[in-house]
Amino acid sequence: MKRTGTLAPSGRFMPMFAPSRPQDRPVFDASFQASFVELLAWRRDVRRFRRDEIPEALLGSLLDLTALAPSVGNCQPTRWVRVDDPGRRTAITANFETANKAALGTYDGERAQTYARLKLEGLREAPVHLAVFCDEGTPQGHGLGVLTMPQTRRYSAVCALHTFWLAARTHGLGVGWVSILDPASIAATLDIPADWSFIAYLCVGWPQEEHLAPELEREGWQARTAHSLLRR
Repeated sequence: MKRTGTLAPSGRFMPMFAPSRPQDRPVFDASFQASFVELLAWRRDVRRFRRDEIPEALLGSLLDLTALAPSVGNCQPTRWVRVDDPGRRTAITANFETANKAALGTYDGERAQTYARLKLEGLREAPVHLAVFCDEGTPQGHGLGVLTMPQTRRYSAVCALHTFWLAARTHGLGVGWVSILDPASIAATLDIPADWSFIAYLCVGWPQEEHLAPELEREGWQARTAHSLLRR
């Protein structure tokens, strides 16, 4: 397979992968399939990071790969905002602390004690912070597929996020999704356009430790359950 691509309006390289010959297609053998299962199993929500920097080229290549994620109408509405400014980071951390305190107040007894000891973010340690937004007003895709379900734009952004997460793991990087935040405050802190919807706040860095089981399982918060399939 050879790598080709085009430049996006932002100037970033948008990756596309074309076969050397039209009839060529990849073969995902048993070894690859087993490695893919391992990738899914070892994709952890990381909260404990080393402070080592991430090479800029690596981070850029991971973001490039998100152009290959599923996207309704090929609208590619995901907007990435890198948060480097110390003042903005401090505001994000304060946002989390306020929201986390409010969340703790919704639990009682042993459940509250368990919640209180969970580490639910790596905001102070992670070298890279990425806020993920969905551009609800994007003209790309010409509205295909969103007339009846406009929320699929946001689903597309989540697919891009997940693609980034898996790609990061293949390089040994960890990603932590911080969801205990007030979205309106995030928008104000980062001064983003009004028609962008907040999707996620990600901490990215090299993990301090590796675990196969999620922390929520290890701490007794919630075990993983099997999928649910209904037949009609």
